[in-house]
Amino acid sequence: MEAIRTEALTKSFGSVKALSGLTLSVSEGEIFGLVGPDGAGKTTTMRLLTAIMEPTSGEAWVAGHHVVEESELIKEEIGYMSQRFGLYPDLSVAENIAFYADIYGVPLKGRGEKVDRLLAFSHLLPFKKRLAVNLSGGMKQKLGLACALIHTPRVLFLDEPTNGVDPVSRRDFWRILYQLLREGVTIFLSTAYLDEAERCNRVGLIHQGKLFAVGNPGEIKKLARGSILEIRTSEPRKATALLRQQMPSGAVGLFGDRIHLVAVDPEREMQRVEESLATAGLALEEMRIIEPALEDVFVSLLGEQGI
Repeated sequence: MEAIRTEALTKSFGSVKALSGLTLSVSEGEIFGLVGPDGAGKTTTMRLLTAIMEPTSGEAWVAGHHVVEESELIKEEIGYMSQRFGLYPDLSVAENIAFYADIYGVPLKGRGEKVDRLLAFSHLLPFKKRLAVNLSGGMKQKLGLACALIHTPRVLFLDEPTNGVDPVSRRDFWRILYQLLREGVTIFLSTAYLDEAERCNRVGLIHQGKLFAVGNPGEIKKLARGSILEIRTSEPRKATALLRQQMPSGAVGLFGDRIHLVAVDPEREMQRVEESLATAGLALEEMRIIEPALEDVFVSLLGEQGI
């Protein structure tokens, strides 16, 4: 069964097309990651699917309901955590959850047990009386998730839920998501972290409002148009700038202190890199062929399309 389906979904703001012809299907009980850089169209997609705004053209259904014709029914079936979830800093953890329970019309009978379960589920039970303003970034994200789950949604939308959160909190947050998945909740999330997208059942790569690849992480990795060279130098930023000038558009990416180069002919490109760095007086510490990560596929596909 499909939890989400879109057909040629498009949204324009004046002359700017934020989303262009999105056709996508997400099955019930899966976690789907929409992956792309800032401005790619991820948040626009979220707002259309959660019936916050209407599309310029195209169709979409969530939990069996049309996003325009049955928008109020959709809101009863979904949970949505935006990038800036509306927590109230002067309310405690428990009071914030109670406030959202009132908004969603959660019955008073059994509500206390449900709130305590969500607090335990999100590891916030010891902090139920703490004001939201005094929570860490990771704890605020967990509280936002608890508020979005108070009415037991069938589909959960999360817009870059771990953006700016420390690695430990990110790991805890994903543990919670996997538990939700086991309980049958469909999760649709957006992220700019491609390493995080590898945790999803399936991912869609989006750029400039266009979806250009969909599949499980393994399938997406096979789309890379060449081998990946990992290059380490003493001055990675300078080396990256140099190689971007000399290599095909979109072939070079900087990931931390390591440069990744998409190479159709690895041996030839290795020699070319060595010569380029030596001419520029940049020391080459290591160069090897590695298995592509999603970041590499993204760079590869965008370069192939001349983006």
